[in-house]
Formats: sequence, structure tokens, C-alpha cells
Amino acid sequence: MAEIQSTVPRTVAELLVAARGGSARAAGRLLTHVEGEGRGAVLDSIGPSPGTVSVVGVTGPPGAGKSTTITALVAAYRAQGRRVAVLAVDPTSPYSGGALLGDRIRMTQHIDDMDVLIRSMATRGHLGGLASAVPAAIRLLEALGYDVVLVETVGVGQSEVEVSAVAEPTIVILNPGAGDAVQAAKAGLLEVADILVVNKADREGADQTVRDLRMESSAPVLTLIASRGEGIVELMEAIEKHRRDDDPDRRAARVRSQILSLAMTRLRAHPALSDVVDDVVAGRCDLYAAIEHLVTPR
Repeated sequence: MAEIQSTVPRTVAELLVAARGGSARAAGRLLTHVEGEGRGAVLDSIGPSPGTVSVVGVTGPPGAGKSTTITALVAAYRAQGRRVAVLAVDPTSPYSGGALLGDRIRMTQHIDDMDVLIRSMATRGHLGGLASAVPAAIRLLEALGYDVVLVETVGVGQSEVEVSAVAEPTIVILNPGAGDAVQAAKAGLLEVADILVVNKADREGADQTVRDLRMESSAPVLTLIASRGEGIVELMEAIEKHRRDDDPDRRAARVRSQILSLAMTRLRAHPALSDVVDDVVAGRCDLYAAIEHLVTPR
């Protein structure tokens, strides 16, 4: 038993060496660290990000075909020889507190590929549809040599717009008919979409949905039949074009959004929050004083 245990990496540095050597288990343990209290130690060990990884966000209503599209994109990127990681951000399970694994089950065709990593991450109450650990996970995956990180969001409401803060570009996937275009507009998804995709384009109503979207948004609108891989080449070309057009102002805007979102999550867990709420309710202080108490270093 002692001999077996001695071969198991114990420190972050050892885990990094093992993960860079191809150990999926070590990479998984590092991702577990960045989801918990070990995040700081991992980030300190890998250093600053060189910004070489391509991060693609995929969002849209449930049933639109996000996971099927991601599976097709993974296959296309692997055909180019690129290492790919998928972060499927799931709602936190009400029973276990962990991530729901439906997305990983649907992507099992890549499970034996050592250059594909698929990880479900629970939102754990973080607003915005993304786990608060996602930016750190992306930075880690970049340090481990992944070329592309695909981030799939929960797909359940207005908070999905946060994906635009970590990805370049953000792809919104919709189905023909069924009011998807209208619902996407109401949810604010069209405002953050860099690329709009009408999946299941062989279905009735696809052409009308494309026309509706082009009237509502200035983003390019593509058609796709993800289950057959049709339209994936065009989607990848649109992704690369959007990345080439990126600029410092857009990058700064994404970083600003991430900082503000993570700060909000920290404030929600602030140990003094309940006390200042009680003080405001009891009339002992006003809202502005309560906010100052939370955000001013003591």
C-alpha cells in the first residue's frame, strides 16, 4: 500500500508535472483544486496567462443542440491536431452539490482521446450561468497545453449572458420555430451573441428563423445540422474570423465583466452581509453605509 501511495502526486507542483505528462487524473485533481480552496495555490504555480488559448462560449435554450454542436466542434478541432477541453457548466445538484453529468454522457465519443478533456462544473450558486471557478479553470487548461477551451453554459435563463465575459466568441444556438428567436431576444442572448446559429436547419421554419434573427441582430447568422456535422466548417471559419478581429478594448471589457461578476459572488458570501442587512432593516444604517462596510477594507 505504501508503495502505491508513494506514486500518487501530493503537491500542486507534482500534479502539474503529471498533468503536463498526459495524466488525465492529475488534470482532474487540479481542476478540483481550482473549484475549491486550492485555487490560489494552483494559480500561483502556473503563473500569468500568455493568452494563447482559444476560448469559445456556447449558450442557448435547453434542447437547442449545444452539446451536439460542441461534440462536432471537438471532432473538427482534433482533426486539425489541436488539444481541446470542454467545460460543461451545469446547475448545482440539489442533492449532491455537484454538477449534473448529462453533458459528459452525451460527449462520450471523445472519452478515449487523451487530447480531449471533458469536465462538468457546478455553478454552486454563482450568478450568471458560469461557475465562479471557470476563469481559473481556463487559465489552468491553457497552462496544461490545451489549444481550445469550449465552455457550455447551463442554458436556463437571462443570466446566460455572462458567458460573453470569458469567451471570444460567444455562440448562441437556437432551433427553428418554437419561438426561440423571440425568447432569445427577451433573455438578452442576442445582445451578447457574436455568432448566431440555427441548428436543426433541415426542419421546417429554419429559413424564417434565420430571417427573424437577421432582423433582430447584427451578428452573423449561420445554419447547422450538428448531428450530421453539416455547417461545422463554416462555423469554425466564423469563429476564427471573430478571433482575428478581437482588440484590446474588447479584451478589457471582458476582463472588467469577469471582475465585477466574481466580486458580486464574493459579496454574496461576505460574513458581514447578514449583519448589515439586519442593521438596514432595523434602521441603524442606510443602504449606502451598508455597502461601504462590505467593500471598504478594514
